Amino acid sequence: GCHDRAVLLYEYVGKRIVDLQHTEVPDAYRGRGIAKHLAKAALDFVVEEDLKAHLTCWYIQKYVKENPLPQYLERLQ
Repeated sequence: GCHDRAVLLYEYVGKRIVDLQHTEVPDAYRGRGIAKHLAKAALDFVVEEDLKAHLTCWYIQKYVKENPLPQYLERLQ
């Protein structure tokens, strides 16, 4: 079912801009670093595809603050 999946919701808000909106991890799986993996994968995708990112998700904002890699920072909008 959909309640046992971790998800990262996003939306393209322009041709080259993606809004990373929300991460969600089921209660049974929280505290295992899954949201961190989702955030890293999303930001790595933004870098690989040479996109810009708008960070609506508080968790991804926190991830970038804790991992201020230049390749991430230069793609934030």
